[in-house]
Amino acid sequence: MPARTESMPVRCDPPPDQSVSIKADVKFGHDVKLSKFINLYGCEIGDETKIGAFVEVQKNAKVGRRCKISSHTFICEGVTVEDYVFIGHGVTFINDSYPRATTPSGALQTEDDWNVQPTIVRKCASIGSGATILSNVVIGEHAIVGAGSVVTRDVPANAIVAGNPARLLRYLTTQPETSNEHP
Repeated sequence: MPARTESMPVRCDPPPDQSVSIKADVKFGHDVKLSKFINLYGCEIGDETKIGAFVEVQKNAKVGRRCKISSHTFICEGVTVEDYVFIGHGVTFINDSYPRATTPSGALQTEDDWNVQPTIVRKCASIGSGATILSNVVIGEHAIVGAGSVVTRDVPANAIVAGNPARLLRYLTTQPETSNEHP
C-alpha cells in the first residue's frame, strides 16, 4: 500500500486531535475511516477499511481493504488481515507463544530477544467479539470464529469454530453472497 498522501483521504469521525495517535510511518489506502482513541504505528491499512475506537495496530501488521475492525481490538506485529474481514469488539491477537519479561540472566527483554510469530486472517473471515487468536495460526477464507473463542490452531476455510479452545462446529454449506468486487 502506498504511503498516506493528500490524494488518499483518511476520515476521522470526529476529526483527529490528541485522542488519536497515528505515526507518520502508517500507510493508508483510499477512504480509510478512523474513530477516536486509536493507536496506529508502522502498519498498513487498506482502502475503505473502518477502524473503531480504542483500537491499536502495531508495526509490521497489515489490514486489507474493506475490513471492519471493531472497538477495543489489539492487532499486534506479525498479524496479516486480508481483504473483507470483520473483526468484532475486543479481539486480541498474540504474537509470542512463550512470552517472558526477562532473559534467562534476568535482564529485561528487548526486541532482539524474541521472534515475531505470524498470524494470518484470510479474506472474508469473521472473528466474533472477545476472541483471542494465538500466534502461528491461519484463519481460512470465509471462516467464522465465535465470540469469546480462543483460537489455538488453524481454522479451515468455510469453517465455523467456537469455544476454548476453539473447536469445529460445522462448515458453511453455501458461499456468502458475493459481487464482482467482493470475492
